[in-house]
Amino acid sequence: MANDRPPMKSTASNPDLDWSQVRETILMLGVAIGQIESVMKEGDESVKVLTDSFTSMYLSAKSILDEVKPLADNDATRGIANSIEENGIFINSHVQKAIVAFQFYDRMAQRLDHVCRTIDSLADLITDSRRLYNPAEWAGIQTQIRSKYTMESERIMFDAILNGASVAEAIALSNQPAGASKPEDDIELF
Repeated sequence: MANDRPPMKSTASNPDLDWSQVRETILMLGVAIGQIESVMKEGDESVKVLTDSFTSMYLSAKSILDEVKPLADNDATRGIANSIEENGIFINSHVQKAIVAFQFYDRMAQRLDHVCRTIDSLADLITDSRRLYNPAEWAGIQTQIRSKYTMESERIMFDAILNGASVAEAIALSNQPAGASKPEDDIELF
């Protein structure tokens, strides 16, 4: 969260003449950012452990497959070698699928980070009365936020909402494949 905003404390439970719904909104936005950032940090640690574990399993299975090859040349061990090889290939295939599935977490973490940065930028704008009522400031923040998006689906959703679509409509638009060449389940690498 930006550190250039003056520290604020909620006075909702004991309002005074200085009470402000803007201050209360900013504080609640700060809570949202804190929750998102905490869960992302916890998730990063868990996903790193899982990724490292699956990578190690993949390498171990690959090593077993390499070691079993000479056994396939011997008539006495050929059946065992073939069974080990089939199971090793099966394990490697599923481990590779799991590693690809972890890319979802990367996408989710990136989007949540964008949410945090957006909320933080909005909080900065709202707390500055010189900027709050200036349409150019709002246009500038919208341009800045959109420029941070690295996934096309994020830009499509952003543009749709700013052009009057409901959230549900924007989500539907962002989930549509871009042109005919991109299937819905493609993983965008970043």
